[in-house]
Amino acid sequence: MSTHDARLAADNALGGFLRARRARLRPDDLGIPFSGRRRVPGLRREEVAALAGVSTDYYTRLEQGRERHPSPQTLDAVARALRLDDAAVAHLHRVAGPPARRTRRAAQRAERVSPHLRRLLDGWNDTPAFVLGAALDFLARNRLANALFSGFTHSDNLLRMTFLDPAARGFHRDWDRAAESAVAALRQAAGVDPDHPGLGSLVGELSVKSAGFRTLWALHDVRGKTHEAKLLHHAEVGDLELHYESFTVNSAPTQQLVVYQAEPGSPSADALTLLGSLDAEPAPASRRTP
Repeated sequence: MSTHDARLAADNALGGFLRARRARLRPDDLGIPFSGRRRVPGLRREEVAALAGVSTDYYTRLEQGRERHPSPQTLDAVARALRLDDAAVAHLHRVAGPPARRTRRAAQRAERVSPHLRRLLDGWNDTPAFVLGAALDFLARNRLANALFSGFTHSDNLLRMTFLDPAARGFHRDWDRAAESAVAALRQAAGVDPDHPGLGSLVGELSVKSAGFRTLWALHDVRGKTHEAKLLHHAEVGDLELHYESFTVNSAPTQQLVVYQAEPGSPSADALTLLGSLDAEPAPASRRTP
């Protein structure tokens, strides 16, 4: 997928999302009787329309991008028909919003982390912490986060790090889970800010360079970064089991503060302490490519 193709897909993000989620449902999952061979995977358009209580023509217009003003009630009915979870329902409403509500940007503006947030990161010596931008670029990292990710050469963006860096599969002990989580977070970011100038080029680049990314992106899974366990392996300190929490930065709502923690007294906590002692040279959190 080229950058141009990614932009076209973004222009009908609603249709792409509906088609992908429809293809993942089996008729017998919903008690729909069927016989013989089906020409399409998952549900047919008319089956989703019937479950949602709308006409097949109306639902077809939704998928084709010809119906631009669905009501919230209609979207909720379609969400129930497609068995969407809360994150996917929120994404559905976002991508179905009128284009007039979106803020178009004429040119890319550099995302910046406030000096106060930089100082906060630098003050955390015992836990890795970093700030992600709207396209999941690393905007700032503290010293321990730099040490944690020291084995990577692609260190500017979470998705490039996961899919394009050879170190990723050794670093993530469950790479498949990490990759699914990263793509689902990017899909949510694309729904929140579809006109972000870096998103289309990032999706295009990853689609060209990584078959794994292409496969996961086509699933249209949506999940923001909130909290999760991370099973990692660092070349210098061995296995780590960390838990992260993600916080929206109120002064810059497209930015996320992510903080990793180890269970107190655990081997992972000892490993983080060792990692910090091995990387004793201070490094400013503002450095984008450690």
